[in-house]
Amino acid sequence: MPKLDRRQPLHFIGAGGIGMSALAGILAERGFMVSGSDPRPSPVLERLGSAGVQVFQEQTAATITAVLAGLDGTMADPLVVISSAVPAANEELAEARRRGLSIVHRSDVLAALINAQPSIAVAGSHGKTTTSTLIATLLEAVGEDPTAVIGGIVPAFGSNGRHGKGRLLVAEADESDGSLVKFTPSLGVLTNVELDHTDHYPNLAALVATLQHFASGCTTLLANRDCPVLREHFQAASWWSTCSSEDVDFAAIPLEERGDGTLATWYEHGKALGTLEVPLPGRHNLSNTVAAMAACRLEGVPFEDLRRAVAGLRPPGRRFDCRGLWQNRAIVDDYAHHPSEVAATIAMARLMVESGRSPLPLVPRRLVAVFQPHRYTRTAQFLDDFAAALTEADVVLLAPLYAAGEAPMEGISSQALAESVLSLAPDLTVAVAASMEALAELVAGGTGPGDLVLAMGAGDVNSLWDRLGALDERGRPTALVA
Repeated sequence: MPKLDRRQPLHFIGAGGIGMSALAGILAERGFMVSGSDPRPSPVLERLGSAGVQVFQEQTAATITAVLAGLDGTMADPLVVISSAVPAANEELAEARRRGLSIVHRSDVLAALINAQPSIAVAGSHGKTTTSTLIATLLEAVGEDPTAVIGGIVPAFGSNGRHGKGRLLVAEADESDGSLVKFTPSLGVLTNVELDHTDHYPNLAALVATLQHFASGCTTLLANRDCPVLREHFQAASWWSTCSSEDVDFAAIPLEERGDGTLATWYEHGKALGTLEVPLPGRHNLSNTVAAMAACRLEGVPFEDLRRAVAGLRPPGRRFDCRGLWQNRAIVDDYAHHPSEVAATIAMARLMVESGRSPLPLVPRRLVAVFQPHRYTRTAQFLDDFAAALTEADVVLLAPLYAAGEAPMEGISSQALAESVLSLAPDLTVAVAASMEALAELVAGGTGPGDLVLAMGAGDVNSLWDRLGALDERGRPTALVA
């Protein structure tokens, strides 16, 4: 684990990444000399520049030379920080190695921050970003001024990273590469466990073992009693539920589930303390909210303060993120890329259609699911599960599979997924786009006013909004569906 010292600068290769940028910004605000490189201009890099981070646009040997040339005689050689997304052949990384610079993974820097102060780390297969966002938002709302390192944009902060002066640090602990075993937070939160990241974990047992290692390093563990894998394989100090108030420490039992939120009764140790108006629809979001409130209660925040703060909760970026209205269709962007996430997101959207209540600019009349499979390994593992989840939409439009650097696998494609969907729901309208440009055309021609167009995936399907705007700029006619 690196010892962070203000006499040693830090240089982030790929500083614009969602996890890297949060760390770079926080360290800069804490008085460290920070630089970074990223060839892709973005608002995130602009924010880093405003925080005092020197950003280079090229990832070449010359960047390392420039970083070293900028040091005075009182500074140590920089600590070079990389993520799993930086390939071994990266020219800038190779030059850092050639010059003998110390190189660490971003998880090592995050571990140094988590382990240095009272901290809350959120792990699990689904809901990590949302739950950590909600915890940080609640703590800020009640005056705790937390530091936050989160894998999504927190609406209350306008950023994925925040340097606070309060006692607590809130972090998302990503299990995808196993690096979370380095973290020893004072409070660990486990949202749920399902097999995913099959490029790293050969089976569920391997994932469970990694999360058990993480749990053993937490001073206190808070876990979701509604998850059967957590119940069977983990010993938590505190449990939460949205299904029952018995035998759990914290629970929120729904009284009314609507398309624009949930009314629930809050329980602690089986005793009802009052009702909550949760402004985030969906049972999964209720569970995320319970986890966030429970974490705050374990840190001593009064229930009444939290009940008032809950009204201001908003999800992080790319979690049912309404980009706006296009031709009177609501275009929503969501990061769902696992079958359970797709099913939960579609169920939430379906609730809006059926309840006639919605936080969107319109109450949708129909649900159009736009899905981009992510990785060949994940798609192969869960092809039939994805298909089953997608059958709950009124129309399914599929983007080309996003490889994320993986080699193609025979028989695994968006077309194969379409065939699986149709085998389960032969009357469902399903179409496959050959390109992202063709996907925008499909949305334009296959949807109509009042539709909720739900774009899901972890690849570049989030570019749909911009591509629809480009159709307007070109003056392409829109074939409306009644």
